[in-house]
Amino acid sequence: MTGMHSLWRRALAEALGTGLLVTVVVGSGIAAAKLSPGDIGLQLLENSFATALGLAVLILMLGPVSGAHFNPVVSAADWWLGQRDGSGLSLRELAAYVPAQISGAIAGAILANLMYGEAAVSWSTTDRTAGHLWIGETVATAGLIVLIFSLVWSGRAALAPAAVGAYIGAAYWFTSSTSFANPAVTIGRAFSDTFAGIAPSSVPGFVFFQVFGAILGAGLVVVLYPGLGSAADVVVPHTGTTESESTDSGVSS
Repeated sequence: MTGMHSLWRRALAEALGTGLLVTVVVGSGIAAAKLSPGDIGLQLLENSFATALGLAVLILMLGPVSGAHFNPVVSAADWWLGQRDGSGLSLRELAAYVPAQISGAIAGAILANLMYGEAAVSWSTTDRTAGHLWIGETVATAGLIVLIFSLVWSGRAALAPAAVGAYIGAAYWFTSSTSFANPAVTIGRAFSDTFAGIAPSSVPGFVFFQVFGAILGAGLVVVLYPGLGSAADVVVPHTGTTESESTDSGVSS
C-alpha cells in the first residue's frame, strides 16, 4: 500500500463511513415510509436515491483517509487480491477494519432510529430468508467487487464515487434482495424495525451469500484482468503519511 495514515485513524474513518452509510440507508427508509405511506415502490425509489447519493459523498469524504471500503467483503477482497503482488491490506489492517465497520454500522442504525424518535434499538421483524433473495445477494456482491477492482486495476479509481453509488442505486432495483451486498450494513440494519430492516434470523443467510458473491467477484476480476496490478487503495486511492508522519493527505480522486 502507498503512504498511509496511522491505522487507528483509518479504522476510525471506516467506522464513521460505514456508520453514516447505515444512517443514510435506515434514515431515508424511515423518511420514505413516513412521506409515502402505502406506496412501496415510491418508498424504495426514495430510499435507493438517497443511498446512492449518500454513498458517493461518503466515498469522496473519507476515501482519502482509509480507501472508503465501508464493507468487510471489500476489505477482505483487497487483502486477498493484494497477495498477488504484495499490495492491498495486511492481515493486521484487515483485523482493524472489519470490527470498525461492524461497530460503525450498528451505531449508524441506532443514530437513525434516534433521529426519527424511534427506540434506539428495535430488532427488525422483516424476514428476508428465501433462495431467490440469496441469489440476489450473490449477484449484488459479486457485481460490486468486480466494479470496484476493475476500476482500481485499470487506473480509473477516480470514477469510483459516482460508479459505486450508481451501481448500488441500480442494484436496489435489479436484485430481488434490494442489494445489501455488505455484511456490516446487513448487521446494522437488523437493529431497526423499519423500512430498511432485516430480521436477525435472516442475517446469517445474507452474510453467507455476500461472502460467496465476493469470492465469485474476486475470481472474475483475476480472470478478466490477469495482467493488471495492484489491489491497493480501494475504493479511492489515498496518499499521505506513514505512521510516524503527521501531514495531511491529499484527495486523489
